[in-house]
Amino acid sequence: MVFIIPSFSLAQPEADSTETVPGDSVAAVPTTASTPAPATNVRTADTDNDAGGSISVAWDASPDDYTDGKVRLYRILRAEAIEGQPGEFTEVGDVPAGKRSYTNADGNTVDGVLYFYKVVAVNRMYDAAGELLEFTSDSDYEGPVTSVAQWFDWRRINTLVAMFLLSFFIIYYISQAKAGKELFIRKIAGMEAVDEAVGRATEMGKKIFYIAGIGDMDNMMTIAAMTILGRVAELSAQYETYLDVPVCRSMVMVTAREVIKEAHSKAGRPDSYKDDQVHYLTDDQFGYAAGVDGLFVREKPATIFFMGQFYAESLILAETGNSIGAIQIAGTAMPSQLPFFVAACDYTLIGEELFAASAYLSKEPKLLGSLKGQDVGKGVVLAALLIGILLETLGLWQVSNLFSVID
Repeated sequence: MVFIIPSFSLAQPEADSTETVPGDSVAAVPTTASTPAPATNVRTADTDNDAGGSISVAWDASPDDYTDGKVRLYRILRAEAIEGQPGEFTEVGDVPAGKRSYTNADGNTVDGVLYFYKVVAVNRMYDAAGELLEFTSDSDYEGPVTSVAQWFDWRRINTLVAMFLLSFFIIYYISQAKAGKELFIRKIAGMEAVDEAVGRATEMGKKIFYIAGIGDMDNMMTIAAMTILGRVAELSAQYETYLDVPVCRSMVMVTAREVIKEAHSKAGRPDSYKDDQVHYLTDDQFGYAAGVDGLFVREKPATIFFMGQFYAESLILAETGNSIGAIQIAGTAMPSQLPFFVAACDYTLIGEELFAASAYLSKEPKLLGSLKGQDVGKGVVLAALLIGILLETLGLWQVSNLFSVID
């Protein structure tokens, strides 16, 4: 089959200087010998391990794909089944010469609808007059076939196994903690210093400031900060030291008031709680930073806690606190802000230590068990990585195959 594609150049090219495009050949007198042999043995099947909407097509290459290079590309045509026979074929994609398969992975098939496919081998060239010619040969059509959604992606079975393994560790250690078994949790220097920091404020007769960041209550760092606030509030109630909590989110204000109120009750001093210990400043990032800095300079607290989500205001706050000589304990999971806290604060909880501090301070069995189970799971993964590196380096076993999710 021969197609002539008209040239759109403004001037007709001379016969001895034909224009070409990459992958196209030039023939002074194209003949039927330019037609490539068709692809054979077309095979169709629903694509495995997907959510449907995809059919895979494979074929045996045209003999001309190997010899004189007549095949420039393969076009894949598709037709819906009409009474068991293919309707009109339309192009759905193409692949360059040398390819032997095509996966209709763009989600344009309808699950349950029957389709027929065929593959067209295409040769393209310019003639001496500058006309672009196409010589094509169609394979036999194959079908019907339909796409179906699978329940499981078996390439990700490794993830399922890892999830069950981690869940087992967490449930096991939670049950151990509930049974009264003491679980070892390494000491966190910043949390060990909480008693000292609150005690120093008590001795000096000065305030404690607790800054819970600029995140709202939908942020995990803010939630962790509220847990730590409960411990700080309980100590301040026991030592009769005033705890000041300026916030920049209304929901954080409501939550912090409840946390402090409960901490005072737990310490046996519910009468010492005052609503104005937690007060709202502003939602504006740098407006909040300026307001807090003003409080630091005027009140000159002995101890400052920075716990939660921080951005560019972190160094502004920490530098001001450092300039007045306050002992400062910070914690955040924002990697870009950690260097500023490390430089300006006495103690810094780095990354996951902020979340671990909740379990560290509360000693609640569920939190302790979850923390211990996750740590054991990480240890197993680390050991598997080390063993895998050793086995692959020695050429004993391709452990990386266990972590592959792409065919």
